Amino acid sequence: MAVPVLIGMVSCGQSVRGSDEGSADIVNTADKKEVKNEEHGTIMLTKADFLTKVMNYEENPQEWKYLGEKPCLIDFYADWCAPCRTSSPILEELAKEYKGKINVYKIDTQKEQELAQVFGIQSIPAFLYCPMEGKPTMAAGIAPTPEETKQMFRKQIDDLLLQ
Repeated sequence: MAVPVLIGMVSCGQSVRGSDEGSADIVNTADKKEVKNEEHGTIMLTKADFLTKVMNYEENPQEWKYLGEKPCLIDFYADWCAPCRTSSPILEELAKEYKGKINVYKIDTQKEQELAQVFGIQSIPAFLYCPMEGKPTMAAGIAPTPEETKQMFRKQIDDLLLQ
């Protein structure tokens, strides 16, 4: 599956299979596969959630068919990744700011390695922008400062998802 790529500035150079050491479960629920933190607004996705809410690549491996009800931004991250920890609160803030316009999803590449492989994630953080129509766009890394990173996200959300 070919996905256009935007290049970011700062990312972790380690493999997405990096160390589990020191990582904490962000979400630990036995009853739910999708967890939305109402206080923050981001939604954690599992593979099963991805297949029903974003794209079922098992049924349509050669064709992108977006299944969402509104555009989305997907953050591929790991707890051990410093740039991921920098971008996380920014995405939480933007999820609130753009509530009702887009969904902001998070995929833990340590737990969902198949999803990372399907999208060819080589470094994190990586961000998949999925508009309602057309192909998604992948971006990697963040800007040098949190403020520049927030501006980068806003521009990409506005240009790629809300045109």
